[in-house]
This record gives sequence, structure tokens and C-alpha cells, in this order.
Amino acid sequence: MSFISAENVKFSYDDEKKNVLYDVSLKIEKGEFVALLGHNGCGKSTMAKTLNAMLLPDEGVVFVDNMDTKNDELVFEIRRNVGLVLQNPDNQLVASVIEEDVAFGPENLGVEPEEIRRRVDDALKTVGMYEYRTHAPHKLSGGQKQRVAIAGILAMQPSCIVFDEPTAMLDPNGREEVMRTIHTLKEKGITIVLITHYMNEAVQADRVVVMDNGKVLLEGEPRDVFSQVTLLKKHSLDVPQATDLAYRLIGAGLRFTDMPLTTEECVSFLEEVLK
Repeated sequence: MSFISAENVKFSYDDEKKNVLYDVSLKIEKGEFVALLGHNGCGKSTMAKTLNAMLLPDEGVVFVDNMDTKNDELVFEIRRNVGLVLQNPDNQLVASVIEEDVAFGPENLGVEPEEIRRRVDDALKTVGMYEYRTHAPHKLSGGQKQRVAIAGILAMQPSCIVFDEPTAMLDPNGREEVMRTIHTLKEKGITIVLITHYMNEAVQADRVVVMDNGKVLLEGEPRDVFSQVTLLKKHSLDVPQATDLAYRLIGAGLRFTDMPLTTEECVSFLEEVLK
């Protein structure tokens, strides 16, 4: 079985009559980097919260490392395995000193003090914030705060981290800082689920899952998904800027061997075409 397996998941909030998720099935392999896309209200954040038992399906099942999220006895272990990083880092910072904030999670897990010290140091080094360990979080930039929030999750040693639009409130530099951190975590074997509205972030994933109206519309490798521009535009969904430019040029009569995903690829293809 896959590390995370969602099967025919349906979910609705108590104050809503219609489902937010309709028969969603999704598999995520250990060590995989998956980008979850879709416009606001499509159900992607709701889906993310079912992956660590923050929300439980009304119908269907979600398994995390063969553990059923509906099993009350396993919720603690599931949440230890699947950490959640939110959009606003201020909502996850709880202490007045950075290293104390990062220690908060393992302290609540009952980890021994010596081990907490090691985990805090390792987590802060991984996200590139070790030299700030004695600083106050409120003095940091948005990108630095988000990296501290990630360190706090890392210190609990999860197998998977779900990022719910972690760069939405950041400037371009902050977004780059967080994406570099995500790639560092991927290299360490941590499973990554990234919810994002930025297509340049999505193209960096191993696999892209596109949701629309509570269902999975498309999934596959980034190049395969974003090559279906007409279908995505029909559902009012974005594609990378380089892909959109190529799509328009194709409409004007140019031919591309492959649909470009990045600015560099687009420039390379245009150089070939214009020779």
C-alpha cells in the first residue's frame, strides 16, 4: 500500500448541505513530492486536512502508513507522522525565542531533554535558521518565520509534511527561501504535499494533482498535466507562464516539440524556432 492512500473520500462541513469532497481517491508514495492545485473552494485544503486526521471523511477512508485516520487510538501517531504547515506562520509560532518555539512540539511528545536539544539544532540547521536560534520570532521576515514554523514540524520527525499554501503571504525572496527548504526536505527523504497557487512551484514537484469542484480533475507528471492547457483553461485553472506563452504561439502557428514549463525552457525552444 502507498504511504498515504485516500479512497472514495467524501466530506462536507456541518454548516453546508453539499459535499466539499466527492469520491476523491489519491495515492502518495513515500518520499514523493506532490503538488495539489486548484482554485479557491475546490477542496484542496480540506483534502490536505484529511491526510493527518484533522478532518475525518464522512465516507471513504484515508490510510497513513497503513493506519486508518478514523481510528481514535492512532490519531496521535498519524499526526506525528504527517505534519501540517499553514499559510500564516504567525499562527504556528508560540514562543518568544526561536529555539523554544521549535522545542515545543517534541516537548509535548515527551521527548528527553538531550534529544530535544539535538532535534532543535538539527531542524534549525536544515532550514538554515540555526544562527537565529536565540532571536525573537517577531523580528524575522515572513520567509524566515515560515522556515522556523517548518523547523518546529521537523523537530517532531514526521515522515511527511503537508504545506498548505506556505508561500501565499510571502514576497518573492521569501517564496524562494521556503521552496529551497522544501527541496532540502525532499532530499532527506521526507514526503512532501504542497498546496500552491504558484505554477512555478508546482512544476518542481514529482507529480501534480489538479482538483476542481471537490474532485480530482487531472494528475500526473507536471509536463503531462500542464500540456493539457485547453482543458485546464476550460476549468478556469492556471498554467505556468512559459506554458501559456507557448500555447498562444502554437495558436499563432508555431510548433513546439514539447510544451515548456519554465522560462529557461521557453527561451531554449524559441531560440530553436527562430533559427
